Amino acid sequence: MRRDPLSEDTLNEECGVFGIHGCQSAGQMSYYGLHALQHRGQESAGIAWINGEGNLQCHKGMGLVSETFSNERLETMEGPRAIGHVRYTTNGSSQLLNSQPLVFNYRGGTMALAHNGSLVNASQIKRYLERQGSIFQTTSDTEVIAHLIARSAYDELEYALQEALSMIKGAYALLILQGDTLMAALDPNGLRPLSLGRVNGAYLLASETCAFQAVGGEYLREVEPGELIIIDGSGMRSVRFAQQTARRICSFEYIYFARPDSDVWGINVHQARKRLGAMLAQEHPVEADVVTGVPDSSISAAIGYAETARIPYELGLIKNRYVGRTFIQPNQDLRAQGVRMKLSPVKRVVAGQRVVMIDDSIVRGTTMSRLVHMLREAGAVEVHVRISSPPVGYPCYYGIDTSSRDELIVSRKSLEEIQSFLGADSLSFLSVDGLLRALDRPQSSQNCGLCLACFNGEYPTEIYPDTVMAKEVH
Repeated sequence: MRRDPLSEDTLNEECGVFGIHGCQSAGQMSYYGLHALQHRGQESAGIAWINGEGNLQCHKGMGLVSETFSNERLETMEGPRAIGHVRYTTNGSSQLLNSQPLVFNYRGGTMALAHNGSLVNASQIKRYLERQGSIFQTTSDTEVIAHLIARSAYDELEYALQEALSMIKGAYALLILQGDTLMAALDPNGLRPLSLGRVNGAYLLASETCAFQAVGGEYLREVEPGELIIIDGSGMRSVRFAQQTARRICSFEYIYFARPDSDVWGINVHQARKRLGAMLAQEHPVEADVVTGVPDSSISAAIGYAETARIPYELGLIKNRYVGRTFIQPNQDLRAQGVRMKLSPVKRVVAGQRVVMIDDSIVRGTTMSRLVHMLREAGAVEVHVRISSPPVGYPCYYGIDTSSRDELIVSRKSLEEIQSFLGADSLSFLSVDGLLRALDRPQSSQNCGLCLACFNGEYPTEIYPDTVMAKEVH
């Protein structure tokens, strides 16, 4: 599948998960929950549900949620329990066989798994299992978890899952559906978000709280790092599968990934981004006439920058939402044209003006350079680029589609060289300290509760050589 012309120069999250237990229209409710999480993955979508006869069924396909599920299909998805998944490929190829939920038959019955994140020791475990006779059907690291469960000496899924979780390392917000039971587990560092909610007596689980709003539900609490939640006919209970935990939620949930109306660990994302923009204005002021943001994730930060700098905020760039995400980009010229189709400057706003353009990150820098050029073509006399995150100089191994370090522009060029490459009049990034202060986190990377690895190279888990090599090849 060819990707959006803008996605080559942005960070992309791997997926979003949604689960519901105790509602006769669980399949249909999952459809609406996944709609709210569509921004977390647009390559494939799927829902597994328990029907009225107690059988597990699954439907999934490549593309958006609305493309995968027709009205006719939704009418058949009656049942009390379901889990759903939207995917962006970072681990395993973009094929239907890797779309989730993954469904497996084993001695304990039929189970479905939906996973957000990436396992840093998946290759090592997979090689071990293959030597023991396991045959893998997908290239997704999620299948490793299923094989570990199936091979466990425990008959009860709860204990088999805990044993499997003790062997895997990395990032995972995991949902498992089997029979009358829905389980959820979050890795000991809480690298990926996962929340618990309720709607009309039914329990909800989702990557973001915006999915609860989409189905008329309410937020209860965050799933804790190292926590396993079991929901069955007796209700909900919680156990700890890891005693040594240290929350390190991905800082880009606040900067870029999560929807502005979501709350992540008690912080509203829109308000967090406004504070990032305000801190950016304090750290890197500039004399200018107008502030604009790159739609959509940078709008909140741009508003915060404008308010603090006392410079008018304007919609200087407009996003065309009707351009197909599979736009063909066989060469550099057409990729540039793809950016023009996606984003257009408002000439009456920027012509003759000194413009501050706010974006959330710079990965390779190619898209930003095109945007600077477009603003100048539209008549901007100065273009000052301000980034509401620290420089991304290290790859992510936990389920975010970043480049190898050699492809990250920050690791190859100085600030002055990047500014020249972009064609900007000035360029500044938010500092790590500014990020922590804006999010009201302790001023130490050791206990701030955030994963800052893509900024400072300090990873919260061991990183295995195979994982690094896979990233270099990706």
